[in-house]
Amino acid sequence: MNSRERVMAALNHQQPDRVAIDFGGHRSSGISAIAYARLKKALGISGGDVYVYDIPQQLAIVEPEVLDVLQVDTIEMGRGFLLEENDWKAWALPDGTPCKIPYYINLEKEGDDTFAFSKEGVKLAVQKKDCLYFEQCYYPMADRPFGADDFADVVAALPNNMWCGLVSPGGHLPFTKDGLKELALGAKALRQSTDRAIIGLFGGNLFEVPQFLYGMDKYLMYMGLYPDLCIKLSELLCDHYMGCMESYLGAVGPYIDIILFGDDFGGQTGPLISPSMYREFYKPYQRRMWTRAKELADVKVLLHSCGGIEPLLGDFIEAGLDAVNPVQITCDGMDAGELKKRYGDRLTLWGGGCDTRDVLGNQSPVDIRKHVKEQLSIMNPGGGFVFQQVHNVMANVPAENIIAMFGAVNNDKL
Repeated sequence: MNSRERVMAALNHQQPDRVAIDFGGHRSSGISAIAYARLKKALGISGGDVYVYDIPQQLAIVEPEVLDVLQVDTIEMGRGFLLEENDWKAWALPDGTPCKIPYYINLEKEGDDTFAFSKEGVKLAVQKKDCLYFEQCYYPMADRPFGADDFADVVAALPNNMWCGLVSPGGHLPFTKDGLKELALGAKALRQSTDRAIIGLFGGNLFEVPQFLYGMDKYLMYMGLYPDLCIKLSELLCDHYMGCMESYLGAVGPYIDIILFGDDFGGQTGPLISPSMYREFYKPYQRRMWTRAKELADVKVLLHSCGGIEPLLGDFIEAGLDAVNPVQITCDGMDAGELKKRYGDRLTLWGGGCDTRDVLGNQSPVDIRKHVKEQLSIMNPGGGFVFQQVHNVMANVPAENIIAMFGAVNNDKL
C-alpha cells in the first residue's frame, strides 16, 4: 500500500499493511516549533528553516524529510501554499530560535509582550513574556446584549477573533473567483506531488465559534438563558458554512481525501454539554454539513473534538461522522479498549496512540515505546485506527521521546 491507500483502508475499517500514521496532517496532530527544532537536530537534519504556520499554537510545518524518516502517511492541504521564500518573514521563537512566519501575519512587540493583529488592526491575541503560545484577548461580540441580538453581523465579526483571524496557509485565500482558482491550483499541485492522504482543514465550528465571539463563560450561560437564540445562531452559522463549503469543495474537493471539522465538546470529566443539548443545538446542523460534504466530494469526514466525548459518539456517528480525533485517552470514559469495542466498527479512532499529558513528556523512551505498543495492540486490529499522539507535541517534550514514540509505531526502526 502507498500512504493514501493505507489511510483510506483504515478509514474503511480494513486492516492496512501497517499502522497508518498522522503527524502534522492537521492543527491538532502537530508539534510545537520549539520542539520541532530540537527534533530536526536529533534526526541529523540541518537544512531548512523552522516555519511556524499556526500562530496561536506555535506549530511548525513538518518538512518532507522528517515525514519520510517517520513514515508519515498524511499531509495537510496547506502544504500546497506559501512555497516561495518571500511568502515568509523572519521571527524568533520565545526561546530565541530563529523561525519564519507567513507574510500576512502581523505581529508586533509591545514591551515584553507580543501582540497579533487582524488585517483591520484589531489586537486579536497576545503572547505574554515567557509564554509559549498566544491567547485570545479580543471577543468582538462580548459586550452586546445577547437577548436582543439578531446576529445580522455575525459573519462580519468572524475574522476579529484569534482562531478565525490568524489563519494558516491556504486559509489566507479569499473565496473570490481568483482566490478559489489559486486554492484549486495549489491543492491540485500538492495532489500530484504526493501519495500521502491529504487533509483539508474546513472548520465549521458551531459550539466554539460563539465562544470565540462572546467568550466561553457568557455563551455557555446564554445556552441556558436563551436556548432559542442559540439555536438561531447555530442555524445562521450553518448557513454560512454551507455556502463556504460549496465554494471550498468546489475548488479542492477532487484533490483531498479528508475534510476536517472542529468543535471541542469535551472536558476532562466528560462533555461540556449534555447529549440532549448536543442533539438540540448542534446535531441537525452538523448532520447537514457532513452529509453535504460527502455529496460534494469523495471525502471522509473527520471531527476534531477534545476531551471526554464518549457520550456523544453515537450521535456523531448518526450525523455522518467517519473519524474523530484526538481520542483523549486520559479523560473520563475515553478508555481505548472500551472505545474500540463499542465504536470501532463504525468510527475510526484517529488518535489516542500516545498519551501526551502524562507519558510523552515525562517518561523514559523505554516506557514510551511500551505504552505506544500497548495502545497499538488495542486500537489497530481490524482497521478503524490512524495513529497520532493525543493532540500536539508540546514545546517541553525531548526529541528522544518523540523518536521513541514513532520508533514504536515503526517496529523499532528509528
